[in-house]
Amino acid sequence: MKRGAGRIRAAAALLAALACVALAAPWLAPDDPARQDLGATLAPPSHAHPLGQDTLGRDLLARVLHGGRVSLVVGVATVTSSLLLGTAIGAVAGWSGGWLDELVMRLVDVLLAFPGLLLAIALTAVLGASLRNVLLALCLIGWTGYARLARGEVLRLRGREFVEAARALGASDRRILWRHLLPSLTAPLLVQATFGMAGAIVAEASLSFLGLGAQPPTASWGTMLNDGRAFLLIAPHLTIVPGVAIMVTVLALNFLGEGLRDRLDVRPPTDLWR
Repeated sequence: MKRGAGRIRAAAALLAALACVALAAPWLAPDDPARQDLGATLAPPSHAHPLGQDTLGRDLLARVLHGGRVSLVVGVATVTSSLLLGTAIGAVAGWSGGWLDELVMRLVDVLLAFPGLLLAIALTAVLGASLRNVLLALCLIGWTGYARLARGEVLRLRGREFVEAARALGASDRRILWRHLLPSLTAPLLVQATFGMAGAIVAEASLSFLGLGAQPPTASWGTMLNDGRAFLLIAPHLTIVPGVAIMVTVLALNFLGEGLRDRLDVRPPTDLWR
C-alpha cells in the first residue's frame, strides 16, 4: 500500500508540474511560438533558444510548452465529456435492462468493432481537419468504455442489500441511481479516466501527426513530430523534444492510473462484457 501511495504522489506531482508549466507557457517561454526566423532554421540549442529552433526558425521551447496546453485541453475536455456521457448512458442502460440495455450495448459493440484511432481518422477526415473536430471525434468514440464500465457496475450492484433497502423505503429509481449507485462508481471511473486521458493525448498527437489535428501555426506535439521527422539525422532535437514530452506525460498518467487501481482495489466487474 505504501508503494502504491508513493507512486500516486510521484505521478500526481509530475502531472501537476507539467500542467503548471503548460499553463504558464507565455511567461516561461516569452517568444511567440509562431514567430519565424528563417535565418536560423534548424539551429541547435543555444543560450537564447535552450531547445533549439525548428525548420522555420521558431523557438522549440515555446512550441513544446504551448503544445502542452493543446494536449492538456484535449485530454481534460475529452475525458470529461466522455465520462459524463458514457456514465449516464451506461448507468441508465444497466438499471433499466430490457430493450434499452440491448440497444445501447449493440451500439457500443458496433463502435468498438472499429479500431478507435481508425474511426477517429475517418471522422476527422469527414468533418475536416481542426482541433475542434478532433475533440468531437474523440468524444464520439470515447464514451463507450465508460458506458460499459458503468453498466457493468450497476448490474453488479443493483441486487445488493442497500439497493433493496432503499427501494423498500420508497426511493425512486432516479434517487437510487444518483444517491446510492453513482457514488459507488467513483473509484473505477476515476481509474478509467486516468488511462483515458493518456489515450486521448496519444490520439490527438497521432491525428496532428497525420495533419488532421491542430493546424498551423498552432503548436502541437504531433505536428512537431511530423515537421521534424524529415530532419531526424541532422536536427534530432526536432523530434526528441516533443517525443519526450509525450512519453513523460503518458507514462505519468499510466503510473497514476496503476497506482489508483492498486490503492482503490479496482477490478473489472465480471459481467462487464455480457
